[in-house]
Amino acid sequence: MNIVLLGAPGAGKGTQAAKIINDFEITHISTGEIFRKNIKEKTPLGEKAQSYINEGKLVPDSIVIDMMKDRLSQQDCKKGFLLDGFPRTTVQAEALSKAMQIHAVLNLQMDIKTLIYRLSGRRICSGCGNTTHIEFMNGIDDCNCGGRYVQREDDKEETVKNRLKVYEEQTKPLIDYFAKKGILININADRYKDIVYQDIYEALKSLK
Repeated sequence: MNIVLLGAPGAGKGTQAAKIINDFEITHISTGEIFRKNIKEKTPLGEKAQSYINEGKLVPDSIVIDMMKDRLSQQDCKKGFLLDGFPRTTVQAEALSKAMQIHAVLNLQMDIKTLIYRLSGRRICSGCGNTTHIEFMNGIDDCNCGGRYVQREDDKEETVKNRLKVYEEQTKPLIDYFAKKGILININADRYKDIVYQDIYEALKSLK
C-alpha cells in the first residue's frame, strides 16, 4: 500500500506514521532524510541540490522529484511506503501520480487554536534535548538531567502562526488535487492519539 501523509506541524504525523508503518509493514520515507543522504554521499542529485542550497535558492521540483523516484524504486519500497514531506507542490503530486499508484492520502486535520497551543507550549531541554509541554511542567523549568527547559525560536507564538499560515497556503492545492482524484481521507486529529489511529487503521484496512 502506497500512502501520502499530510498534516500541519503539531498535528501528530510522527506518532501516527510510526503506528502505520508497523501495522501495515511499509517503509517510512522522509524527504529530509533523503536530501541529507544524497548530499552527504555526494550523489549527482545531491550535488545539484547542494548548489542551489549554497546560493540560498529553493531546490527545483525536478531535482526533488528525481530524488524521490530513485528512493521509491529501491527494494524496501516494493511492499509499500508512507510518504511524509512529499509531495509539497501540485507539480510534485502530478509527477508522483504518473510514476506510481497512490492508494490513499491521509490528511490529519486539527483546529488551528489547538495547533498553536501544542507548538507554542512545547519546551526542549538545553542539556539532554528531551521535549515536554508547559501543560506537564507544573511551572518547573528544570529537567532531571540538570538542564533547563527552554522555548525554541520557531516555537514562539507569532512564528508558529506564520508557519501554519504558510503550511495552509502550500497544502490547500495539494488537498484539492488529491480530493479530485478520490483518494483523500480526512482524519480528525483533534482527539486522543489512539482514537485518531483507530480511524486511520479502519480507513486503510477498508482499502486492502
